[in-house]
Amino acid sequence: MKRVSWGWGLAAAAGALLLLIALLGPRSRPNELALADFAAALRAGDVQALTVQVQNNTALLTGRLAGGDSFQTRTLAADPLIALPRLEAAGVQVTYAAPPRLSVLTLVSGLLTGLLIVALLVLLFRRPGTGEGAAGTFGKSKAAVVQEGQIKLTFADVAGCDEAKQDLQEVVDFLRHPERYHLLGARIPHGVLLVGPPGSGKTLLAKAVAGEARVPYFSISGSDFVEMFVGVGAARVRDLFEQARKSAPCIVFIDEIDAVGRKRGVNLQGGNDEREQTLNQLLVEMDGFSSGQEVIILAATNRPDVLDAALLRPGRFDRQVVVDAPDVRGREMILRIHARKKPLDPSVDLGVMARRTAGMVGADLENLLNEAALGAARAGRSKIVMRDVEEARDRVLMGPERRSLVVREADRRVT
Repeated sequence: MKRVSWGWGLAAAAGALLLLIALLGPRSRPNELALADFAAALRAGDVQALTVQVQNNTALLTGRLAGGDSFQTRTLAADPLIALPRLEAAGVQVTYAAPPRLSVLTLVSGLLTGLLIVALLVLLFRRPGTGEGAAGTFGKSKAAVVQEGQIKLTFADVAGCDEAKQDLQEVVDFLRHPERYHLLGARIPHGVLLVGPPGSGKTLLAKAVAGEARVPYFSISGSDFVEMFVGVGAARVRDLFEQARKSAPCIVFIDEIDAVGRKRGVNLQGGNDEREQTLNQLLVEMDGFSSGQEVIILAATNRPDVLDAALLRPGRFDRQVVVDAPDVRGREMILRIHARKKPLDPSVDLGVMARRTAGMVGADLENLLNEAALGAARAGRSKIVMRDVEEARDRVLMGPERRSLVVREADRRVT
């Protein structure tokens, strides 16, 4: 961190010195005059004095017009327009100046500019092992790391998916007692794919597995791998699995894996697709020469039909766990879990409400109870009554009630 601060301080100092030199330098410059305008002024006799300074076959002309205005223009050194007989015939006082010498300010300004560029390049392209430079972190994984014991969520906090919990219980048991499986020659699934509609609890189940197993948990989204820079996605996959192997046994959870695991060969634009390179590296890391059995991959998607076939084969995602919408018993259990921290009136019957919420998933049921709590707060009640829950259900299904809507008598009669 000290090296980074020192580097940025050096760059800031160089920039400040360049600004100071620019402020201290000469500010007044003669007006630029087009060469055609200079020729016209010369023919009209409006040029009084002229200083010719030749350098590298280029002549810098600085002079004064009849009105007293200074001007400056450039032309070739062999231009007949500035031949001495022609200038004398036009009555111009001609002075030939020596080529300009390198000034101290110009030399210092050039050195500071080079120093500033070098400092910025060093800060940008520092190697990943020596600092936290911007270019060095492109290939670093963006996974959120949760250490052992930090996740308090367990299977008791998840309801409505008993079959999915039973399948994942084997993963938890392997992470706790791997020697029991190794003695029998069994191989735990390398990857478990959680499939289900949005809001059904796939991410919640993955957190519950990490909480039950009490192992490190790496969480990342599929869209975090792919960037605009070529090769960054594959580098992040390598870095993620390298970190995971150092913390094994552990769990790597990839949410919305369809963002990076889509079928290959369907790129309409042709050429080499960065997303396909990322997927290829993911396939190698999951079941390649360097793959390990102590790293279990959990992934979630609601579109398994678009995933690549190589990703779904045994050895990579050996098992697909369907997390579907809960039945009436599951909805009642989910409502009871979300109602733990909410003061419910004895009139609230969660069993009745479970029967009235067919098709809702866990996220919908949590939102329903939250809307009921908000409605009770608006009414000034200290507890949630059955009326609040029913109004919240109608609000979630059909939107807020429109009390200001005027209904015609004809519409009432038709209804």
